[in-house]
Amino acid sequence: MTITVFLADDHAVVRDGLRFLLEAQPDIRVIGDANNGRKTVELVEQLCPDVVVMDIAMPELNGIEATQKICAACSDSQVIILSMYSTDEHILRALQAGARGYLLKESAGIEVVNAVRAVHTKHRYLSQKLSEKMIDDYCRVLESTRPQDPLALLSPREREVLVLVVEGKSSAEVAATLSLSIKTVNTYRSRLMHKLGISNLPGLVKFAIQHGLIQIE
Repeated sequence: MTITVFLADDHAVVRDGLRFLLEAQPDIRVIGDANNGRKTVELVEQLCPDVVVMDIAMPELNGIEATQKICAACSDSQVIILSMYSTDEHILRALQAGARGYLLKESAGIEVVNAVRAVHTKHRYLSQKLSEKMIDDYCRVLESTRPQDPLALLSPREREVLVLVVEGKSSAEVAATLSLSIKTVNTYRSRLMHKLGISNLPGLVKFAIQHGLIQIE
């Protein structure tokens, strides 16, 4: 049985490398790719691949938000997050969003192949040789001890506006992307800044970097 895979990464060289690696396997076929989170969700909903390999830091819609949308729309598609972040917060948020696997980019390679096969059979896969039992224990401990995630204060639409704003898009550009009025975008922006206790754009950018919504190239 062939495992169908969709690749989501904003760097073409990464997508090409993953495609080459995966298609060298007789039981895996890459059926599509995208360079931003919003397009990934649209295409995955159309193609319904068995597995989605998703970069955590995607433009327009980050990998965590995209994973939530994919899991809600295509329950049979299993998501593997590919990330440069190894912090407790990032791993927990990915698993809570519905991801079945979490790979560090530094450990990518044959692990990607192993992860694709594992999540396709409904198993979890985490980098650094952590077993499924360890992952479950890890999640329970983190859930009971972690501080409140400030992103939980924001609605899904407010998070979308936040990502687009910190990427440098104007209110008009955000409005066009989300099919909203400029007035509505400005309302969302003011509301999310109030919820986060942040009063300026540099503060929003710093917050987004700290919480893995965007990354510095």
